[in-house]
Amino acid sequence: MKDLISNLNKIFESRIRLGIMSVLMVNETYDFNSLKQTLAVTDGNLAGHLKALEKEGMIAVEKQFIGRKPNTSYRATEKGRVAFKEHIAALESLIRDT
Repeated sequence: MKDLISNLNKIFESRIRLGIMSVLMVNETYDFNSLKQTLAVTDGNLAGHLKALEKEGMIAVEKQFIGRKPNTSYRATEKGRVAFKEHIAALESLIRDT
């Protein structure tokens, strides 16, 4: 069983991080409020998970102003895309092989 789970990436174990990456894999960018609404999480919870993904280099952050309002958007980095695809492949393998 250890071999089956050895390719899973610990950074994606959280359902919220899995959700963030899933959204970012199919969208070029996504802003904070849209992520919060899509994933139905609180500001603080989302911010913590985004910070963890950013720290690992899985996502990039862009801060800007739209009019007078701050807007923070996120995108999956190339490293994040590769790691997430490998994680999903490992999950599929786990399901298929058990």
